[in-house]
Amino acid sequence: MTSPTLTLPAPELTGRSPGRLMWLRFRRDRAGVVSACVVVFFFAVAAAAPLISKLYGKTPTATYGLDETGLLNEYGYPIAPNGGISGRFWFGIEPTLGRDVLTQLVYGIRTSLLIAAAATVLCVATGVLIGVTAGYVGGRTDYFLGRFIDLLLAFPQQLSFVAFTPVVYALFVSPEKETPTYLRVVTLIVVLWALGWMGLARLLRGQVLSLREREFVEAAKVTGASPWRIITRELLPNLWTPILVQSTLMLPALVTAEAGLSFIGVGIVEPTPDWGRMFANGAKYYESDITYIFFPGIAMIVFVVAFNLLGDSVRDAFDPRTQR
Repeated sequence: MTSPTLTLPAPELTGRSPGRLMWLRFRRDRAGVVSACVVVFFFAVAAAAPLISKLYGKTPTATYGLDETGLLNEYGYPIAPNGGISGRFWFGIEPTLGRDVLTQLVYGIRTSLLIAAAATVLCVATGVLIGVTAGYVGGRTDYFLGRFIDLLLAFPQQLSFVAFTPVVYALFVSPEKETPTYLRVVTLIVVLWALGWMGLARLLRGQVLSLREREFVEAAKVTGASPWRIITRELLPNLWTPILVQSTLMLPALVTAEAGLSFIGVGIVEPTPDWGRMFANGAKYYESDITYIFFPGIAMIVFVVAFNLLGDSVRDAFDPRTQR
């Protein structure tokens, strides 16, 4: 008689933790790795903005075109071709004021990412708390939280951003006074947070409603585990995929939302550098100097596309069944 043939597990799966397998799948995704490098680059640029400014020898608020002759013509546009790009001004200078575009962009990315990252953290924490609570507790708690989420989702998001931001400003500063920059930053974070967590909460609520009926949750209840232990040890480890994927999609959406608010004048204003304010200024100058809006526009496109591709790669790495 011939002995039965034993089927050995694939070498790459032997002794590998789920986290290790996820990392191996992600590392094989070239688009995901490149996107992650691009995202890390943007955050590194934002964190190192003061160092870059110091090494470059320019500041975002200095009006070089007004302080020096020969940089701007009588109409306020750069005399040198391509928006004033030169060995001294790598990305050119801003029309009218003659500020350096590179340092404006670097500090603008820093401002926008700071606001969007803080709002994303708050949105994720709130979405996890409310979504998991509603799904696990159920009953009246789920009903009232669900109706509250539906109520907030009924507000048109972009229009609500525009409408609520000046209202929050007016609560702390009288209309005749200038709103401090720190208050504008805090207000933008609060408004983006208050109107940005509902989608994640609804998604997690549905996931928890399905998971709480599974055998491993019932087994934990039989052993006398507390609700807190069940949520943290049994439910949350099975929710990391939607949480991470939604986070990677939420942050670029909040970056563009913050830039949009600054673009229409209810976000960050002069003289604080901001991504959205560069678009607003570029809209004034593009007919005579399209170069000014080129660099912030390309940077925004690259950032948003990279983050969206990173979200897809993270999703596929956590759950290979979703791969196309």
